[in-house]
Amino acid sequence: MAHDAQLLRALRQAIRAAADPSKAAGMQAYMKSTMPYLGVQSVPLRKVTKALLAAHPLVSFADWRDSVLELWRTARYREERYAAIELAGYRRYREYQTLAALDMYEEIITSGAWWDYVDTIATHQIGELLRRYSSEMAPILRRWAVSDNLWKRRSAILAQLHFKRDTDLQLLYECIEPSIGSSEFFLRKGIGWALRQYAWTDPREVRRYVRKYESQLSPLTKREALKNCGLVGSGLPARRRASARRGL
Repeated sequence: MAHDAQLLRALRQAIRAAADPSKAAGMQAYMKSTMPYLGVQSVPLRKVTKALLAAHPLVSFADWRDSVLELWRTARYREERYAAIELAGYRRYREYQTLAALDMYEEIITSGAWWDYVDTIATHQIGELLRRYSSEMAPILRRWAVSDNLWKRRSAILAQLHFKRDTDLQLLYECIEPSIGSSEFFLRKGIGWALRQYAWTDPREVRRYVRKYESQLSPLTKREALKNCGLVGSGLPARRRASARRGL
């Protein structure tokens, strides 16, 4: 592998230096993680990670991909995996967001197998690939939507989360349909979240969809899907609308 050992060593050292051990156990318990935490919260973690990524540029796609995978695969602490995801999405390497990166993202999704890893990759990196390579990615997401792996299913559902008016509704519904009757919490929640986000663009369509499939959608999914429908055009203050958009 062509990973940058100096960058990875610097990242690990900086993450440890930023650690607050008193927070580690609580963070691990909240995330129900078997991998331990060092106790670095998201804001300081992003700060130290981005500073080092700026200071240690990688010179090729292979260096970038292999550095992400080395940091991901050898992580002893969950924050190291968060740093790998930061590296994967770092703006300097946007040109590397091609179909050649898809295997790496699929590995992160399937081996990470938890929402804190998966949702970032699905809604940003997989979404970016779908925007750039829609004809190639759409059939891949349809295959993911019927996968035995629930995290690939969730990723297919969430890939268009930030697309707004660019959402391919047919693709979204085709990715939802195989999981519409699932008892899996993360699939039920994911469907509701995807519909709730699209409701900011077309609440009437989301209400129509929920009515049509009311008998198949779980109560959780329906609550999530309809949560923002009444807020669009309601005259609520911008602060309230922003809070609702974040699911607060």
